Amino acid sequence: MKSLDHYWYSQNPIAWILLPLSWLFCAVVILRRFIYVRGWLASHGVTVPVVIVGNISVGGTGKTPLIIGLCEYLMQQGFNPGVVSRGYGASISGEYSVTANDDATSCGDEPLLIRQRTGCPVVIGRDRVAAAKKLMAENDCDVVLSDDGMQHYRLRRDIEIAVVDAERKLGNGFCLPAGPLRETESRLGSVDMVVHHGNREAEYHFSLEFEDTVNLVTGERRPLKSFSTVTVHAVAGIGYPQRFFNQLRYQGLQVIEHAFPDHHVFSVDDIIFTDGLPVLMTEKDAVKCARLQPLPSSGSALENCWSVPVNADLSDRLGPDLLELIKQCQ
Repeated sequence: MKSLDHYWYSQNPIAWILLPLSWLFCAVVILRRFIYVRGWLASHGVTVPVVIVGNISVGGTGKTPLIIGLCEYLMQQGFNPGVVSRGYGASISGEYSVTANDDATSCGDEPLLIRQRTGCPVVIGRDRVAAAKKLMAENDCDVVLSDDGMQHYRLRRDIEIAVVDAERKLGNGFCLPAGPLRETESRLGSVDMVVHHGNREAEYHFSLEFEDTVNLVTGERRPLKSFSTVTVHAVAGIGYPQRFFNQLRYQGLQVIEHAFPDHHVFSVDDIIFTDGLPVLMTEKDAVKCARLQPLPSSGSALENCWSVPVNADLSDRLGPDLLELIKQCQ
């Protein structure tokens, strides 16, 4: 069975058949935004600038590493950023302040990763307005970053950043369900910054750089290139797993691919293999797998699992120009 990516990122008969539904979806999305822009439905904000970091396509643009990079940059400039997120896959209902010791099944993998990597306060909740208010009530934040939520117009925003994957771009250009777009391409003309993941020719861009791998059990750090002498299992449950596999191969590794859906809830069987080869996984997946209990038959096999952290390398103008936009909103 072919994946959605096959249909969404190519011109094909199935996409054309679904076009009438796509046009209906686009009409509803445009009408909804128009209603909020005209003020017929109210947007609610907080007392500090709100920066939306989202996309107009479904998943896999590298948004979470970018948010981590922006948080780190803002802290270096003396700001105290906080993050709100829907917390996709979280078992906790309502609004919740994430701690570094939480379980990803409770609060979601991306919010937990952001909290652990940056130390910034993170609040999850389907209602991003309520989440932002809780964030402000409990923390001394002077800027709020929203992880996704570009289409969540109830949260009033001061700055919009749209992330575009330079490799997959906007797919076949169609809105759901015929294509991967949540909004039409013209929406990019209304945001403050379009940030391209991987396109160094663009004014605003970022790329992902690997750090040393980290063992899930012992915490040992090991250079990624040290795995180039053996074949490795590569595990990825992210929006676009192929990017992770390709990046490992670019580093000279021989990879056996294991792709899972985004936000996949892993079991031990997903990451333990009988051949004894090392298992490398994304940092987002590692926050879920680190707490898995090994099966009696696998012994200490989890000690052969390694997280591969990444850093977002921001283009020269991305941070300073965002900083200027934030200052204009204060």
